[in-house]
Amino acid sequence: MDYPTRWNSCRIAIALALVPALSLAQTPAPPPAAPPPATAPAAPAAAPISKEQLEQLLAPIALYPDSLLSQVLMASTYPADVADAAKWVKAHPDSKGDAAVKAVQDQSWDPSVQSLAAFPQVLDMMGGQPDWVQKVGDAFLASSKDVLDAVQRLRQKAQKAGNLKSSEQQKVIVEQEPTTQQTIITVEPAQPETVYVPAYNPTVVYGAWPYPSYPPYYYPPSPYYYPGAALATGIAFGIGVAAVGSIWGGCNWGGGDVNINVNKYNNINSNRQISNTKFEHNSGNRRGVPYGDQASRQKYGSKGVGDASARNDYRGRDAQRQQAQSSLQSRGMDPSQGRSELRNDPAARDRANQAAQGSVREGGATGGGRESAGARDREGGAAGGGRDSAGARDRASGASDSALRGAGDAGEARQQADRGGASRASAASHGGGARASQAGGGMRGGGGGGGRGGGGGRR
Repeated sequence: MDYPTRWNSCRIAIALALVPALSLAQTPAPPPAAPPPATAPAAPAAAPISKEQLEQLLAPIALYPDSLLSQVLMASTYPADVADAAKWVKAHPDSKGDAAVKAVQDQSWDPSVQSLAAFPQVLDMMGGQPDWVQKVGDAFLASSKDVLDAVQRLRQKAQKAGNLKSSEQQKVIVEQEPTTQQTIITVEPAQPETVYVPAYNPTVVYGAWPYPSYPPYYYPPSPYYYPGAALATGIAFGIGVAAVGSIWGGCNWGGGDVNINVNKYNNINSNRQISNTKFEHNSGNRRGVPYGDQASRQKYGSKGVGDASARNDYRGRDAQRQQAQSSLQSRGMDPSQGRSELRNDPAARDRANQAAQGSVREGGATGGGRESAGARDREGGAAGGGRDSAGARDRASGASDSALRGAGDAGEARQQADRGGASRASAASHGGGARASQAGGGMRGGGGGGGRGGGGGRR
């Protein structure tokens, strides 16, 4: 083989040898493996409520008769129902006892809440303290035993101070619980068929309060139910309530839960028969009110979130506002924007002013509705005689503030603006409104036909 031939052969061999290396060099390196996703830290469990906080919370009701106390604890787990029952009591202040319970049998409230219709003074107090009601219910759901233990500690304090003793209205019994050998103080009606609800000042009846950082809650009783009651010392009682069938609960001090007298329960709750002898929380009647601890949310939360509107109802929010929000939502509108947008966005404020005018003209349900009739009269005056259209605008602008306060957020105002714009457009097409008054009826003090310059109109 001659030299050129050998050289060509070498070149071919070298090229073939370099092909794999070049291929490897041109192949992009694989991307580095992504690091494993960081595990989100577990949410810290809510700290259990302390003994001091429990006693602070339960101080207003710890001296109730055992049967009534048990039903207050059960009912407090349904704050929205309690709010509705409190409204019913205000509308029927003289209804009480078994007759009142039968009168609310068709209500959707839980039977424990219905039973409190027998005691309007109790629902009157609970209806005025929705946040307290929810806290009591959440504490009871979290640990009924801790709640009942706190009640016993409070009763011991009141007895030691000389303020918890037997009387014409109640029997106070001290005994050993056979299961736990714990000293238990029970409170029962002196007459089984008549229940007296005690009223007292917790800062007095328990003696020197041992927890300065957690002073006891105190809700003075209504003079309507406790006329002339003197709470400076001891315990006062109102009028006895005849409640034979309405009381079907009881405190199981040894077991740390609440018993149910099935026969008495089924006798008065004929449309809701049960067989269980222990309280079982019905999450369906929670009506969207959130639970206070993680364990309760996991156990009940997924079943009790159907009616979110009740979250506001049980706090006493105005039903008219709720109706307005529901109306907006039914139209696919979002009423959830905050008021801060009004403060930061001049255009939003303008839309809000326009919304208020539209809301007033339509008899809007959100805050400005009470002035709607007068506003319509003023608008009619502007259309026919042109009287003080500028003042009407000022009043409408002022009404916008009222409307916004009633609506509670800028989102509603923006949606009302659309309705207001449509209303104004309709008025303009029919010759109405302040501008029409300038063209057709003259301004303030104006005479006959013509515009701003016509017929003696104001120049």
